[in-house]
Amino acid sequence: MTTAPVPAPVPLSGPRFQTDPARLYRELRRDHGSVAPVLLDGDIPAWLVLDYRELHRVTGDPVLFSRDSALWNQWDRVPDDWPLLPMIGRNQPSILYTVGERHRQRAAMVGHALESVDPFTLRRYAEEYADGLIDAFCGTGETEIIGQYAMLLPVRVLVKIYGVPDDQGPGLVTALNDMIDGRERALAGQRHLAEAMSALLAAKRAAPGDDVASRMLADPSGFTAEEIAQDLMVMMAAGHQPTADWIGNSLRLMLTDDRFAASLSGGRHSVAEAMNEVLWADTPTQNVAGRWASRDTRLGGRSIKAGDLVLLGLAAANADPQVHIDNSALTGGNGAHFSFGHGEHRCPFPAQEIAEVIARTAIEVLLDRLPDLDLAVPAESLTRRPSPWLRGLTELPVTFTPTPALVPAPGGTP
Repeated sequence: MTTAPVPAPVPLSGPRFQTDPARLYRELRRDHGSVAPVLLDGDIPAWLVLDYRELHRVTGDPVLFSRDSALWNQWDRVPDDWPLLPMIGRNQPSILYTVGERHRQRAAMVGHALESVDPFTLRRYAEEYADGLIDAFCGTGETEIIGQYAMLLPVRVLVKIYGVPDDQGPGLVTALNDMIDGRERALAGQRHLAEAMSALLAAKRAAPGDDVASRMLADPSGFTAEEIAQDLMVMMAAGHQPTADWIGNSLRLMLTDDRFAASLSGGRHSVAEAMNEVLWADTPTQNVAGRWASRDTRLGGRSIKAGDLVLLGLAAANADPQVHIDNSALTGGNGAHFSFGHGEHRCPFPAQEIAEVIARTAIEVLLDRLPDLDLAVPAESLTRRPSPWLRGLTELPVTFTPTPALVPAPGGTP
């Protein structure tokens, strides 16, 4: 009797995470089951959780599957210039790697600071920045939505509510993108963001304002400036790029799927449906690092050793055929996806609300201003950024009937 060969670990890289991840995850599930062995940069091993039930178990047990990265049994193989260090932190005193009661206190601090953001003010900021960005291209009849709009809007709003000076916005966009993509400029992007957040806290300590950073500094829980700076970095990274990709992925869906054609003539219900559909089928956050096993255990039939890194396959779990049975049917208002995580370390609810307000406002203002928006290239030619972590378009070229700007350029005609 011969034994079937065990499939080799799969590199967590390559074009298939951009071109057809849904098919890739189906094949991984077929070949490996609900938990697949993968290799990170430098052939460092980890486990990728693919199925909904197993992911629910991992995220729901913060003791067995800890957020404490010090547990990792591979640190001796990780070089100091490893490009994934911004994604998989070592000795980072941020909320991502804090556990137990201290994490709950920290989450409460972050939640309180974000809850204090007035939703009407937030939407007003988002509308003002959206209109300003659209004014720059509305008279041309064509533009590229990702680079000229979606990638610029979230960080501008976050800069405003966090208390960062407006002129730092463009530099933060570049730093955030470099850091999250996990490539050669990742560490430089992380350093730029860290310096910007430290400078922000120094300024707010000297002159507090009505902003998120000042409220975090005023929290009575006794967190250090370094801890708060780290949390602001996490909040900025989590709030900007995934929201920009939520905007881009939702617009792509509405421009390429007949089920959402009503959105292009101002159908608000369809905008909300498209945004929720994206969270299920084209989530901006594909995979998340991670959790570390605090002891030997079994997961999805696999033997997980103490200190093993477990990656959260959010996109794969959302597409689990035992949960999302009919891929052709709309999910409606079903919010049981994993796109915001689950359990003690999920994205704080106020942060989810802020992201949704920014993304929905961006889409609605664009469709109000340019109601005949149309895709300028064949849908199949659209490409994604090279990242197994986030899923977003490189470009979304569109055409529309030229319209006048709301605020004419200096010397222009009112």
